[in-house]
Amino acid sequence: MCLCVKIFEMKKLVIFEVGNTHADIAAERKDFVDWFVAGLRVDPGCLEIVDPREGGEIPRLEYPRLELPAYEGLAGILITGSHAMVTERLPWSERLAGWLPEAVERGIPTLGVCYGHQLLAYALGGEVGDTPGGPEYGTVEIALTEAGQADPLVGGLGKSLRVPMGHYQSVLRLPPGAVLLGRGERDRHAVFVVQGCAWGVQFHPEMDAEAVRAYIRHNWASLAASGQDPDGLLAGCEETPVGGEILRRFGQLTVSS
Repeated sequence: MCLCVKIFEMKKLVIFEVGNTHADIAAERKDFVDWFVAGLRVDPGCLEIVDPREGGEIPRLEYPRLELPAYEGLAGILITGSHAMVTERLPWSERLAGWLPEAVERGIPTLGVCYGHQLLAYALGGEVGDTPGGPEYGTVEIALTEAGQADPLVGGLGKSLRVPMGHYQSVLRLPPGAVLLGRGERDRHAVFVVQGCAWGVQFHPEMDAEAVRAYIRHNWASLAASGQDPDGLLAGCEETPVGGEILRRFGQLTVSS
């Protein structure tokens, strides 16, 4: 395994860009990482975007020659969503999973979103697999636990959150020591935190209602095949301020603190 380390001159909030949106969506609305940068509302000079997938086609048992950042240079970590699956055990994903536990142990603020949520759980000893009942898309309600209602990232926004959702896989078992912060009707581990500093959210705080509608259209056949009503999911999409507030808070917890 390559053990290259990248040193930053100042502490950075690193965004691991582990996926990209569909080309037609990107042409009109830019890409995942752009949505996160807009939502964080921090000085762009405090951000560093790292794509762990770089390195081209590589054998499954090897690792990309990527410089992962030194822990000492990190103000925070954000892992985006992806169209890949954690259960594919892709080399770049396995390498990032192996890197994450020490970051959490060091108390570096971390936010995993969708794929990032699942990767964080897997990296820390949890279990990831296909979402029971098939893919979940639309605006859904997440009921917060007592711990969730008091949490600095997702608390203070009510006893439940209306959020944008879009995923094929879920965290089926939380990692040891994780605290459940919120659950959905179909996703029982939708929000968790480990060690008070590493949060996983299955929903998409970076997406607005139109982005979710675009994903429902892209996944129409899969949703219908699983017995769901894509037309009803489209009609049920709504704008919600929760995602933007959560990203803003994460920015404050890291480079704005």
